[in-house]
Formats: sequence, structure tokens, C-alpha cells
Amino acid sequence: MRRASVVDAMLFGTVLLWALNITVTKYMFEHGWKPLAYGTIRYFAATSLFVIFTYRRERSFRIERRDFWLVLVAAGMIFVNQVCFVFALHLTHASTVALILGSTPVFIGLIALTLGLERLPWPFWVGAAITFGGVAAIAAASGSVGSGLAGTLLAIGLAFTWGCYTTAIAPLMRRYSPYRISAVVLAIGWVPLALVSIPQIGDQTFSFGWLVWLGFAYAVVGPLFLTNVLWFTSIDRVGPSRASLFANLQPFFSVFFALVLLSETLHPLEIAGGVLIFAGIALERFWRRPGPEAVEVGTSDVAAGRQA
Repeated sequence: MRRASVVDAMLFGTVLLWALNITVTKYMFEHGWKPLAYGTIRYFAATSLFVIFTYRRERSFRIERRDFWLVLVAAGMIFVNQVCFVFALHLTHASTVALILGSTPVFIGLIALTLGLERLPWPFWVGAAITFGGVAAIAAASGSVGSGLAGTLLAIGLAFTWGCYTTAIAPLMRRYSPYRISAVVLAIGWVPLALVSIPQIGDQTFSFGWLVWLGFAYAVVGPLFLTNVLWFTSIDRVGPSRASLFANLQPFFSVFFALVLLSETLHPLEIAGGVLIFAGIALERFWRRPGPEAVEVGTSDVAAGRQA
């Protein structure tokens, strides 16, 4: 049996930081932060840190002109993704968002299929059907647990837009470092987010207690800046396949943190839906024998990390 390594600790820590972010963000909204104001200010601070780090590392943000349209598409998806993220958590339970995020690999596969980037064998379709059955169960429960159908639909949009972003950066990851791509996409994607957030920023008050400010500092440094550094460093050392094993744990830990720290409860339909989502993804991953195209798209998914 292979012994745990420093890289394993880095990957596990990264997943925990991502998972806790969903609960922390929900806590921010429950204690005075407006969704768009929070998203914009947090993203600006974290992007600034990551841009400075990347420039010190690479000394350049140069992207060839032929690739800039893909950068714009990826940045647009990040913008929509962040809007979905903050409003989904504002309107529904953190545990509900975490469960639905587990369906992201299925959306990535369907988008890749639609664009002709991947041929999907029968295990994918079986897994996708099971996974979407789980999503439907969670949506059906949303009307009876106070989380709201709108928030559930936005959570589905969150998973879908991350799939679009992941697919858009796949060819860019072959030509540039993940640090450079992430820094450029984060910076460009922040601009429309800032523009739509102007009304909420103007109305936002900042008389928070120390615990809220501590949570905000964590949300800036942890899941957006530190995780990118740890994730890309780990992938560079062990490759995306091993990293993906850790990434699959994120929804589980996200639900755990929401239940323990926010005292949320799960409706029986949500529990059933979560089991179906994880079962569908596990079935597809276990039975599938990816070809070159599938490996390429799957690698970009892991290499992209999470930027919620």
C-alpha cells in the first residue's frame, strides 16, 4: 500500500478549503453581506493576490491573439458562474448547492460531446441518467425544505457554467501554464462582475463582527488564492489522474461542513438525490475506458481546479 505523501496532504487540504468555502459563503450572507457585493470585493482581492503571485513566477501574461477569444469565453463563463454561485447560496441551503455540484463531471461530458470533443460510451449515459435522476430528486425537494426552486436551478447553472469554463480552457492548458490562464481569466471575468455589482456595493454596509471578517479573509486567501497554488503544484508533481481522486471528495465534505457548522438538515429526497449523483459519477468513472479525447477533456477539468 502506498504511503501518504506531502502531495497527498496538499491535495487533501485543497479539497477541504474548497469544501468549507460553500459553508463560509452561506454564513457571510446570513450575517449582512449582499451577494454581488461580497462576490465582487472578494474576487478582486483574491485575483489581485493571484495576479501578483503569477507575475512574480512567470514575468508575463502574454496570450497569443488567436487564443484570446477562448480566454473571453472562459472569462464570460467565470462571470456567470460567480453570479450563479452567490445567488444560489443566497437562496438555498449550502448542502443543496454542494450536492448538485457533484453533477459537474456529467455536464462537462455533455458539453464536450455537443462540441464534438469527445465520444461518450454507454457507461457515461447510464451514469448521466442516474446523476440527473439525483438532481431531479433534489429539485423536487426544494419546495418543501425552504431552500427554494430558484436557488436549486441556480445551483444547476453553477455546475453547468463550470463545465463550460472547463471545456473552454482545455486547449489553452496545452499552450500556457495553468497559473497564467487562471490569472488572466480571473482578471477579465471580474470586470463584468464588478459592473453588475455596483448597486449592491453602493448599498453595502461594512459594520460586521470579527468572525464575519475572519470568514471573509478565509474566503479570499483560502479557496481562491492558496488552493490554486497548492492544486497546480500538486498536479505538476503527480498528474491529474491522482488529483481527481481527491477532487471527487469535495461535495461530500461540503455537505458535512454545512450540516455541522450551519446546522442544516437534509430532506429525504435530497439524501436520495445525493446518493444517486455520487452513484452515477462513481459508475461512470469505474466502467469507463477513456480514449485520448476523453483523457484530454478530463485532464483539463482537474487542472482547472475550482474557483468558487
